[in-house]
Amino acid sequence: MVYEEKMITNGEPEDDEEEEEEEEMVDPLETMRQKCAETEHCVHTQARLEQCETRVNSRSATEEDCTEELFDFLHARDHCVAHKLFHSVK
Repeated sequence: MVYEEKMITNGEPEDDEEEEEEEEMVDPLETMRQKCAETEHCVHTQARLEQCETRVNSRSATEEDCTEELFDFLHARDHCVAHKLFHSVK
């Protein structure tokens, strides 16, 4: 019988092969959202959202919030994404 001695360093088993670096997976949904956010309609709704946020943050006592503007922006962006995303998914 042959006795093999295995060395364990810092609790990790010894590997003779180099580990290959894995490429990070890119979520196509996030990529499409970024592209769609740059379209004219989305830029317009995002500008309205930012104006509302600036107005609300400049006041100390207000009941106004920017929910409507946020939903308008998200709707516009997701509407764009819906038409493009599923054509690129395999």
